[in-house]
Amino acid sequence: MKRFLRFLHFYFYNFSIAIFFLPLYPFINHFAKKPANLKWLNRLRKIFSFFSSAFAGVFFNFRYEQAIDWSKTYIVCANHTSNLDITAVILLVQNDYVFMGKDELLNHLVTKRYFESVDIPLNRDSKMSAFRAFKRADEYLKNGISVIIFPEGQIPDQYPPVMQSFKNGPFKLAIENKIDILPVSIKNNWKIMWDDGSKHGSRPGISDICVHKPISTKLLTADDAESLKDQVFDIINKEL
Repeated sequence: MKRFLRFLHFYFYNFSIAIFFLPLYPFINHFAKKPANLKWLNRLRKIFSFFSSAFAGVFFNFRYEQAIDWSKTYIVCANHTSNLDITAVILLVQNDYVFMGKDELLNHLVTKRYFESVDIPLNRDSKMSAFRAFKRADEYLKNGISVIIFPEGQIPDQYPPVMQSFKNGPFKLAIENKIDILPVSIKNNWKIMWDDGSKHGSRPGISDICVHKPISTKLLTADDAESLKDQVFDIINKEL
C-alpha cells in the first residue's frame, strides 16, 4: 500500500508541475527570446516551482547559519539527490542567477527553454563543452549573476544516496573571479523523492535545507582550489 501511495503521489506531483507550468509557458517562451529578460524568467521559474510543489504537499524549510547578503554574487554549491533540489535552490536564491547542468536538460519540457537561452548546458564527457560552459559561467559572474552548480555532477546511483566527490571546476571558477562560495546542505529530499521519483515514487513532506555561511575566496590562489573543494564538501557532508 505504501508503495502504491508513493507512486500515486509521484503522478500527482507531475500533474501539478504540468498544470502550473503550461499556462506560464507562453510567457517563458516570450522572455527566453532575449537573455536580457533573465530576471523575468527567474520570477516565472519561482512561481511555478513554488505552486507546483506546494499543491503536491511539498514545502521547503530553509535554515541559515547567518543572514545572506543577496546583493552579492555567489557560486551556489549544493548536494544533489533529487529533482526537488532544483526547486529548492530556485526558491532559495534571491538575486539574478543561472544554472549550470547536464545537457540532457535541453530535452526536458520544463528546463528546455531555460537551457536554450539563459542556463548553461554541460556535457561532462566533452572537454570542449566544459570549456564553453565555464567560459559562459565566467561571463555571468563578471556581470554580477550568480551561478548554481551541483558539484557532484549527477545524482548518485546508490540508494540511499551517499554524496559523491566534487568536480574541481566550480572552485577554480570561484577563485579566479574572487566570488564567494555559498554551500547548501539539502538533507532529506531523497526521502521525499529520490532522483526523478520514477523508481521509488514520492510523497508529501517538508524539505530540510541548511544554508551555510558563504566562503570568501579573496585571499585564495589557483593552488587552493583543491583544499577549497574539500572544505565545501566537508561542510555540506557534515550537515547531512
